[in-house]
Amino acid sequence: MTEKLSPLVDAYLQDLSHGRRLSGHTVTNYAVDLAQFVEFALAQGLDSPEEIRPVHIRAYLREMLAYGYAKTSAARKLSSVKSWMAYLKQERVVEQDPACRVQAPKLPLRLPRALALSDIRNLLENGPQGKATVRDRAALELLYGSGLRVAELVSLDWEDLDLQERWVRVTGKGDKERIVPVGRYALAAFDAWALECSSRKGPLFPGTGGGRMTVRTVTRIVDRAAKRCGLSGVTPHVLRHSFATHLLEGGANLRVLQELLGHESLLTTQRYLKITADHLRRMVREAHPRAGEGEEDV
Repeated sequence: MTEKLSPLVDAYLQDLSHGRRLSGHTVTNYAVDLAQFVEFALAQGLDSPEEIRPVHIRAYLREMLAYGYAKTSAARKLSSVKSWMAYLKQERVVEQDPACRVQAPKLPLRLPRALALSDIRNLLENGPQGKATVRDRAALELLYGSGLRVAELVSLDWEDLDLQERWVRVTGKGDKERIVPVGRYALAAFDAWALECSSRKGPLFPGTGGGRMTVRTVTRIVDRAAKRCGLSGVTPHVLRHSFATHLLEGGANLRVLQELLGHESLLTTQRYLKITADHLRRMVREAHPRAGEGEEDV
């Protein structure tokens, strides 16, 4: 019997890449996850998607955890399988979706990490060095100053940036556009960057060969800049979390932050409220007459 699973995975990956236009990095992650699932299914004697049952998917999930994968990784792999099976049902390859009721392992609540303002200032001012200092500083200022996702950053063109009006047009998840203000430090960084560029057309951050700078390159730039300042574990996403946290601590409205970050759901944005709990307690302690310890009521 001809094995049917692998060709159907290939068709799904093509749909992700060309139909939904997901990034190459995201499609690669799906490909790795689904290749593992297909290998597991074939070892169970399953040659076609019609043979897959919820019990098989739960067994796959248990095997991933038994192999030592973290719960977060196993949950992501399950999510890939769920997305693939939903696609197969949509395409009428299968009548029932065996993955829709399979629950992911319960994940520990992990709060996004945010850098202290002093560390941010040190990173932006002293992190970028070398021949690409001006470019790297502009990238870091925009990641933190406007809270962009790294994939959004590398997709920007010069025409998306309006230095006079002080905003940048960002294309986020699902090709949804939003306008995000650009702060004065980022504007100064881009004024300097514009002077170094021979043309203010095409990619805002060109890579080698005239193409775009890659997500991996930006991640490497952030990591190297952070290590020069004695900081570890800093990624572009940490800068985005820092942007959100510092706005909330400064009194920004949650719905405004949702718009700036490009979140579909306000629940996603509300995660940042937990980060500022210490800040809120401190503000109450300092401002409320009956909240301070050992202070006489007035």
